[in-house]
Amino acid sequence: MTETITQTDVVPLRLLIDGQWVEGTGRELESSSPTNPNQLLAAGGTATEADVHSAMAAARQAAAGWAATPMAERGGYLSRAAAIITANADAWGTELAREEGKTFTEGRGEVLRAAQIFTYYSAESDRLAGEVFSSPRRGEQILVTRKPLGVVAVITPFNFPIAIPAWKIAPALVFGNTVVWKPASSVPLLALRLAQALVGAGLPAGVLNLVIGSGSLGDAIVNHPELDGLTFTGSTGVGRQLAAAAAGAGVPIQAEMGGKNASVVLDDADLELATEQVLFGAFRSTGQKCTATSRLVLQDGIAEAFLARLTERLDEWKVGDPTDPAVHMGPVVSAAAAAQIRAGIEASIAQGATVRFAGDVSGLGEAFVAPTVLEIPAGEANVSWRDEFFGPVISVCRAASTAEAFALANDSEYGLSCAVFTQDLTKALDAMESIDVGILHVNSESAGADPHVPFGGAKKSGYGPKEQGGAAKEFFTHTTTVYLRGA
Repeated sequence: MTETITQTDVVPLRLLIDGQWVEGTGRELESSSPTNPNQLLAAGGTATEADVHSAMAAARQAAAGWAATPMAERGGYLSRAAAIITANADAWGTELAREEGKTFTEGRGEVLRAAQIFTYYSAESDRLAGEVFSSPRRGEQILVTRKPLGVVAVITPFNFPIAIPAWKIAPALVFGNTVVWKPASSVPLLALRLAQALVGAGLPAGVLNLVIGSGSLGDAIVNHPELDGLTFTGSTGVGRQLAAAAAGAGVPIQAEMGGKNASVVLDDADLELATEQVLFGAFRSTGQKCTATSRLVLQDGIAEAFLARLTERLDEWKVGDPTDPAVHMGPVVSAAAAAQIRAGIEASIAQGATVRFAGDVSGLGEAFVAPTVLEIPAGEANVSWRDEFFGPVISVCRAASTAEAFALANDSEYGLSCAVFTQDLTKALDAMESIDVGILHVNSESAGADPHVPFGGAKKSGYGPKEQGGAAKEFFTHTTTVYLRGA
């Protein structure tokens, strides 16, 4: 018999096109809680290709006026949106926990991070706007000015449903671009909330357009003739497809893709600090972070002592309803994602991995995955060392020396983030030179990003300019070199 889905307080999903909230004419989308699949959170019609066309047309229509708006005025809209986001942190943090699965504390923190990002970019008009170079000719100066790309598409993933969109949309808008945004269809509620904040801040019609729907909308967006730029965060496979399509159309793309991030614990590390930080890096947000620790390199001298400490902490790691303040970890985003992660664990074991820890999630529901620690022999190929599981699973390998440990950290096609734990400054400096990643943490967890510094990966983790901080303008604007001479 089909179970009845709870319909209490279901939020109606709407598209935002040219300043109007409209019902999508595509198939019905229902967003339910991975903790309790019978709890329906939001529902509504999805966007079609025709809706994408309307959104693109609205963004194009608004582009010239928005680009001509002074940057300080554009920043004012972001500042007002930040205030709205902050005022709703508790309510939206609860919705985020219910819809995506991270704990309420993490969900509220993510909402506040979105507000922080908007606040940071709201002050962009106070920062360097261009450059002046001396000319070899008398009576002339050379200026380098910046202009917006135009109509920018934003495609975002499920795991940070308000923070990642914020760190794309905020710089896109403040630098004068108009936006067509397609969020992950599994987390439409938080997308709706962020768009509501910007509408509430008085953003002019057409400057931000929200289209909610399946991944196939990405094809309609990237192939649209009005597209001037595309920023994407998501899987490596989808990112490469979008990059290929964008390149074929001559459209610049910024893509943040996969990560298989290592934490390296050397013999001289502070083990209490390292244990806590590895625990947080691997298992907070249920491991659903592109910067999460999923590989652990332990130097032989401390390996057993470290694993004993980690096991002790995991024994106390409570898994359950993410809205419960006592819970450390909730479900992954869906039962289907959980099944894929469990299949990956079984494949790793079949390939020779030893289970060093496996938590108990019996009775919690199909979307829950137990925190798991697997150990693999050095030098052996194993799926848990190579592939991104995107869940609460960490694969351990031992190293005899610092050089071997750093080589193991580099043993991946990805290069997003890495953490190194050592009390030796020389080893920390060696890590900076030896480990090829976009983000390196020394004595802190591999996960985390701040809005005022560049974020992005090396190797196959990223494509195009970095995100956040001053790096954002390298993507969201293009330069004009002006040779200025009086008559």
